[in-house]
Amino acid sequence: MDRYAWKAILKPGMKAEYKRRHDEIWPEMVELLKKAGIKNYTIWNVGDELFGYYECEKGLDFAAKTQAESPIVDKWNEYMKDVMEMPLDPDTGVQPKLERMFFLE
Repeated sequence: MDRYAWKAILKPGMKAEYKRRHDEIWPEMVELLKKAGIKNYTIWNVGDELFGYYECEKGLDFAAKTQAESPIVDKWNEYMKDVMEMPLDPDTGVQPKLERMFFLE
């Protein structure tokens, strides 16, 4: 099973709002994530940093393609941009892929 991890930065004073928005995540967003084969999706926070992790039952490429083609994801990203920053790789224009350094099953 493919695994994916991401990181982002909370904007100052936006932790409670970020949490509230995820506590009230849109049903259509949850449906899309499930359609993409995403499970065990968890987001952690320390200070102003966010770290997310999920597993891709149908593979990372399928999960990425399903999300990239969805207007729901575009709408969610627009909704979230005032509470967080997700730095992109200047060469690729996408979020840098985190390199796994250790895994124990």
